[in-house]
Amino acid sequence: MRSLCSWTCSGRNSATISSKRRSANMPAASAAMVMLAMADSALPELARQSDRDRPIGTRQSSELGRRVISAVILALIAIAALWIGGWFFTIFVLVLAAIGLWEWTGICGAGDPLWLRTGFVVALVIGLALAHIGGHVGDFSWALALLAGAAALALSIACIRRAYGWVALGIVYVAIPSMALIAFRQAGADGLPVIVFVALIVWATDIAAYFGGRAIGGPKLWPRVSPKKTWSGAGFGLVGAIVVAMIFFASAGTGSWVAALFLAILLSLGAQAGDLAESAFKRRFGVKDSGTILPGHGGVLDRVDGLYVALALAWLLAIANAPLFLAAFPRTLS
Repeated sequence: MRSLCSWTCSGRNSATISSKRRSANMPAASAAMVMLAMADSALPELARQSDRDRPIGTRQSSELGRRVISAVILALIAIAALWIGGWFFTIFVLVLAAIGLWEWTGICGAGDPLWLRTGFVVALVIGLALAHIGGHVGDFSWALALLAGAAALALSIACIRRAYGWVALGIVYVAIPSMALIAFRQAGADGLPVIVFVALIVWATDIAAYFGGRAIGGPKLWPRVSPKKTWSGAGFGLVGAIVVAMIFFASAGTGSWVAALFLAILLSLGAQAGDLAESAFKRRFGVKDSGTILPGHGGVLDRVDGLYVALALAWLLAIANAPLFLAAFPRTLS
């Protein structure tokens, strides 16, 4: 089987699968689940929009329509990219990463000079492209070296302009989950279940946290940063993640359900932490949305905050050969 550190270009037929049924269904399921995560669980967002807009007038209805349309378009692109795989999927990830880092630098006030801002985005894209091209650990190391060098350069510039310390953090924040997506997709049919699982956990956490917190309320989780999030919502998010993990492993049967339970808890906590962290980052700089590229939703970073952290955790566990990950997904690194 393909190792996550020994990648080759892979599309729909890139890996041998022991179960024909799994081969036929898993890419479509992966696309659907990543679609939901990329849209950052649009259902709660649309519900919030509905609450804010009562009574709904012409302007509010138009805004809600833009939100739905942009979410559907993003979903369709994500489905196509994940289904096709190979360079098509990698380019999709590169575009998201480039926009994400561009938004990050804008938020933290590192937009000038434009050539330097552009240079960091280009370095990120080249590094991720090297990760795709890399057929063995050595090539993968070159990708890491380039990205680490870009982060180090940003830190050195921070001695003159403090904002570039945040740029270094942004490179790491965007690069690691982007490399995780590329790595898991390049692992073919053995990596697709991981993408499905992570996307499901993020989606279930966000949906359950929103509706559970809305129904029960109670003490706020971090009122200064995110006034609407509650401890009850966080608890419901964990429960939702656990339930979805059990259903997933009961149907997919890829590994230990006990490991899946604990992995789901870890990823759910990571997704919620990622959501809070990005909220704190934006509040630190007095920004409401990371960007405006997605009508009615904001920027790319607004949509993928929880997903990025969960993906990073899953990938770090995978490359560290963590027993928890290997028990849940024994085929991924075999």
